[in-house]
Amino acid sequence: MGILIAASSVAILTTVGIVLSLIFESIQFFRQIPITDFVFGLHWSPQTAIREDQVGASGAFGAIPLLVGTLLISAIALCVSGPVGLMAAIYLGEYASARFRSIVKPVLEALAGIPTVVYGFFAAIVVAPMLRNGGEAIGLDVSSESALAAGLVMGIMTIPFVSSISDDAITAVPESLKEAALGLGSTRSEAIRNVILPAALPGIAGGLLLAASRVIGETMIVVMAAGLAAKLTVNPLDAVTTVTVQIVTLLTGDQEFDSPKTLAAFALGLMLFLVTLALNVTALRIVKAYREQYD
Repeated sequence: MGILIAASSVAILTTVGIVLSLIFESIQFFRQIPITDFVFGLHWSPQTAIREDQVGASGAFGAIPLLVGTLLISAIALCVSGPVGLMAAIYLGEYASARFRSIVKPVLEALAGIPTVVYGFFAAIVVAPMLRNGGEAIGLDVSSESALAAGLVMGIMTIPFVSSISDDAITAVPESLKEAALGLGSTRSEAIRNVILPAALPGIAGGLLLAASRVIGETMIVVMAAGLAAKLTVNPLDAVTTVTVQIVTLLTGDQEFDSPKTLAAFALGLMLFLVTLALNVTALRIVKAYREQYD
């Protein structure tokens, strides 16, 4: 029992330690930069001087462009992985033969094992030039590094998260429910839409939430495909950056941990934690409101 309690406490203590460290360092940052400038600021340029005699002794620490870029790329990725992953799960769980399922599902899940740097190369070398050339052909100005390229590749990367978890949730629905729906005259599609999907909603929502968390925390693909420009825009054809990319940039190289430039990384980490927490709470409320419970 003591070993079990200790093992269970590791996750709790680790989470508490991470949150406390983020809060402590963020307080140090907000003592130098007003919290209103960080939360509502529209310009991000954290280049500050370490010594007073250096040029550029003040920077701009508005986090809105980073948050908008993160949400823009995440929305594009989920528009790809959500429908494709869910439809793949429905097909594998309800329509595919056992032989086809045994071949396709492992291949689909292999996408989750590809390193993100490989996806980054694919986005930078294949997807981004293809989008740029396609945009030029129809008269659109597509940046060589765009949110659309990063979002599309991240959507492909997270398809296995949605499809695998949704497939497990769909196949876990009791067979008696499916047979009852078909026995009452429902077609297979009607049974899936009205019985199976409501019963599997918690698992499907969990898969979508896992994909969203994975997309929000991704760094390498954004660096290679979307760039480092902190631009406040919702145009998916422009170059943008995300919170995680800026955290890596701020903590790369020689740092002074009492300067606003370095402490800004912890404030961004705290903001990212709060956004992810809000997503989790929202998803739990949605599941609780629309979940169908069966005996």
